Amino acid sequence: METLLQTDRELLLFFNQIHYPFWDNFFWVFTSIPVWIPLYVAIIFVFFKHLELKGVWTLLAVTLVFVLCDQISSSFFKEFFERLRPSHEPSLEGIVRLVNGKKGGRFGFVSSHAANSFGLAMFTALLFKKWYYSVLIFLWASVNSYSRIYLGLHYPGDILGGLILGILCGFFVYWMYKRFSFRYIYGGIRQKNRYGNEVWIPVTVLVTSVFVVYIASKLLLKLM
Repeated sequence: METLLQTDRELLLFFNQIHYPFWDNFFWVFTSIPVWIPLYVAIIFVFFKHLELKGVWTLLAVTLVFVLCDQISSSFFKEFFERLRPSHEPSLEGIVRLVNGKKGGRFGFVSSHAANSFGLAMFTALLFKKWYYSVLIFLWASVNSYSRIYLGLHYPGDILGGLILGILCGFFVYWMYKRFSFRYIYGGIRQKNRYGNEVWIPVTVLVTSVFVVYIASKLLLKLM
């Protein structure tokens, strides 16, 4: 266990020390929840466009993914293991680079950011069944999770734990949702439940949002 913790610490310091002003701005904006509200709205829009009013059940399912990921990571794992974030670890004070002085909460295992990101990615990828969406949403989840290491808020092990938790929660809720939808949404009639071209809506919003984050980071760099 001590070897794993030491390796985790060394990986953190390796990735965390790779800092440039542009990436400071980029990951600071990228990890912000409000910047991804348009993506969440676009995904919800697809639910209702595909199922009309019955899309509320899909919305409740994805909400359950977030609730499970957030509560299990924050209320169980963090309180049980009580592993200090690197930003709160006394032995790493002055060594770990923090952006804008942000430290986050006291405990970090597992990462709620990673759990929520990969939970959403897993559930919606299984739901939409479009390879291009799956590639982009998992890439988004990966960058979103890596930003927490870059900012000095999580160890790589925290991210890995959050990744596993998110994927498991996303898969579990989708498994339940699939059985529920067969009986209550489709009335026991077997359907392929394939989403169509509407999936391009969240894809377009995601790509546009990343571009906006990039431009905003460039502008912030010039203002510094």
